[in-house]
Amino acid sequence: MSNYVFSFRVPSRYAPGPDTAAEWQAWFGGLGAALVDVGHAVTEYASLGEVGGTGSRMIAYSVVSADDIDSALALAKDSPVMRVGGGVEVGPVMEAAGS
Repeated sequence: MSNYVFSFRVPSRYAPGPDTAAEWQAWFGGLGAALVDVGHAVTEYASLGEVGGTGSRMIAYSVVSADDIDSALALAKDSPVMRVGGGVEVGPVMEAAGS
């Protein structure tokens, strides 16, 4: 098993609704033992260079454990950002020597 970072992105004009927190809590709960670190929400956004275009912004990150990147993508596919026209960037965590 390896760890994978999920970077959650939403359309730039996205605004959370009244049920947003409950949706995220339910989704995180459904990940079970695969959820390594719930991560944090991103409250402000700025970027340098090309990071997915001007039509989206990062809103949060999490870390999960999965057998491979396809398994990590399968975990990400039901994320609440997918229902609002957003997406999830998924990448393996590289363990640094001595960490």
